[in-house]
Amino acid sequence: MENAKISHLYDLTKTIAGEYLAQFEYPWEALAGISDFILELGPKLDPERFEQKEENIWIAKSATVAETACLNGPLIIDEEAEIRHCAYVRGSAIIGKGSVVGNSTEIKNDIIFDTVQVPHYNYVGDSILGYKSHMGAGSITSNVKSDKSLVVIKDAYDTKEELPTNRKKVGAMLGDYVEVGCNSVLNPGTVIGRGCQIYPLSRVRFVIPENHIFKDEKNVVEKH
Repeated sequence: MENAKISHLYDLTKTIAGEYLAQFEYPWEALAGISDFILELGPKLDPERFEQKEENIWIAKSATVAETACLNGPLIIDEEAEIRHCAYVRGSAIIGKGSVVGNSTEIKNDIIFDTVQVPHYNYVGDSILGYKSHMGAGSITSNVKSDKSLVVIKDAYDTKEELPTNRKKVGAMLGDYVEVGCNSVLNPGTVIGRGCQIYPLSRVRFVIPENHIFKDEKNVVEKH
């Protein structure tokens, strides 16, 4: 399932977690160890650039965090990131350089690459968002199936291949430069290839190959 591999989705130089992600073939394999990675990396961060604000929370001195934001560790907020009014970080999260976590957005067990925007009423759980990806207002990742069974990754548009994750909770894996339209739902185990665009009000599942436009499940077209 080539389209779902880390090497096809991400530029690993665009995240503080690049070395960590490089040891895996598929991005969802990294979800289980995000907290441990943060706890290992946090104490090694340059004290000239980062402060340990609370137990297991490291925030870059150049980052902006609203007083009304709720932050739980383990957590790293990288340089020039912005955490806006009433954002809720539940922990086990890396917020990349220059990224925005906005009003009433909830983050949990995520790696958010540099220059990512989740700015308005988003839920992002058990997910990895690539460089310069953007989730429109109200778009969310669903990370648990309704029947609570283990999430399976399905390449429905190409090989019909399926890969087990052996996890009950898997959100969405967004490649670099992905644009998700407003009020879309990314179902558990969704993988969206680099450079894709998702129409507003979409319900997305399966693996979407890079550089495609998702209009609906029966209308996924290549970008030219």
